[in-house]
Amino acid sequence: MNALTWDQRERVIALLASASADPDVRAVVITATGRGFCAGADLRGAPAAGERIPGDVARTLRLGAQRLVAAVLDCEKPVIAAVNGTAAGLGVHLALACDLVIAAEPARFIEAFVRRGLVPDGGGAYLLPRLVGPQRAKELMFFGDALTAGDAERLGLVNRVVPPEDLEKTARAWAERLATGPTRALALTKQLVNASLDADRGTAFAAEAAAQEINMTTADAREGVASFLERRAAEYRGR
Repeated sequence: MNALTWDQRERVIALLASASADPDVRAVVITATGRGFCAGADLRGAPAAGERIPGDVARTLRLGAQRLVAAVLDCEKPVIAAVNGTAAGLGVHLALACDLVIAAEPARFIEAFVRRGLVPDGGGAYLLPRLVGPQRAKELMFFGDALTAGDAERLGLVNRVVPPEDLEKTARAWAERLATGPTRALALTKQLVNASLDADRGTAFAAEAAAQEINMTTADAREGVASFLERRAAEYRGR
């Protein structure tokens, strides 16, 4: 069920950082093989530890699950989650951190922490209320019931639900469409939207003005304006 091991987590974080830095990478898709998308952290595969002292758990989360979710949120390219099957625990939050979520019909989303007597981690208590509101978030986290892909779409957690055989095709089509877009403008738009959830109007407006200032120095912005004036299709290059 693709429980996330320490080395897999570090690999994903490194790949996302590489995608941000590589101008030839224009979009990212996170998906999985088999029956599950991600069953959460691989508790059995955790590194052996001696006697636990105060601060160990917080440090582990800060350097582990929280780094992973932050890597998705901070990636400078659009990130699509193609959820092929069950996403549980950290797996849910990995998907919800993505910019767009496509789910196969059999997919399920389970806030499984309460089933183990645990507090949600991986930024769940930050992400979920911002997507569905505090009351719905508490319902999902208090009960830990499985949420179908259709219900997740109705709640606004999922952008699109498709038959399993169409998942890869749909994710690829969305990624290819994003990859032909103005990459830096998309990155700045992502930053503005994510930051707006924690900002007052003045801060959000200032951030918007700064983003516009930065974006107008890009070749893609010049191409976008030129293509409009010349009445032709724009050809963005991600620069």
